Amino acid sequence: MLFDTHVHLNDDAFNDDLEEVIVRAKENDVTRMAVVGFNEETINRALELADKYDFVYLIVGWHPTDAITFTAEKLEWLRELASHPKVVALGEMGLDYHWDTSPKETQFEVFRQQIRLAKEVNLPIVIHNREATEDVVRILQEENAAEVGGIMHCFGETVEVMEACLAMNFYISFGGTVTFKNAKLPKIAAESVPLDKFLIETDAPYLAPHPNRGKRNEPSYVKLVAEKLAELKELKYEEIARHTTENANKLFKLS
Repeated sequence: MLFDTHVHLNDDAFNDDLEEVIVRAKENDVTRMAVVGFNEETINRALELADKYDFVYLIVGWHPTDAITFTAEKLEWLRELASHPKVVALGEMGLDYHWDTSPKETQFEVFRQQIRLAKEVNLPIVIHNREATEDVVRILQEENAAEVGGIMHCFGETVEVMEACLAMNFYISFGGTVTFKNAKLPKIAAESVPLDKFLIETDAPYLAPHPNRGKRNEPSYVKLVAEKLAELKELKYEEIARHTTENANKLFKLS
């Protein structure tokens, strides 16, 4: 059994063949998925998927690139959604310095508001970090995010950063980048991450793993990530599947 802990099945990339994508996922051992909604449109589409498929769980929040559109009304909406039976975490939230779509100060405030909400509703958080590691870690520490913990999504930082995140009760999630030939940091982190603190994801339709790099990613490819982690950690594929699924179920409070 595999748990794809971060997938965007609500993306337009899957409009034409969603059922086929789901069939391929099941054929490649994927039994559960967490679909991420990160703005109004994608949250609404994620809710529709959760209603339709019993194996789909929800992560809802506000993406840093959309921070400029966040309002008090949106925060209240997230608070209401937190009680939805399929919502297992808040996110993806964080900071993104690559795309210049929301001012840093706005991103900081929206990030802090969501961390505080997560503590209020007792849900873990899923962190998006792009070229903003120092500020992401600082804000998590300042807001005492360790109280709820969560996931460092698509991790690609140093072991030192990983240890700082582990100290705050975060799980380290690996996606397609860990299979890239030139991606040294994810591989080093994967080799040393504790077995009870790591997860797998696709971030589909983005970041397809080798040998499909550059193509549309999909949930079935999470098996390629698991197989790469088995190689890096010198374990059997079945052991990686068991550990990562148990870890996801524990974090998301699923049986």
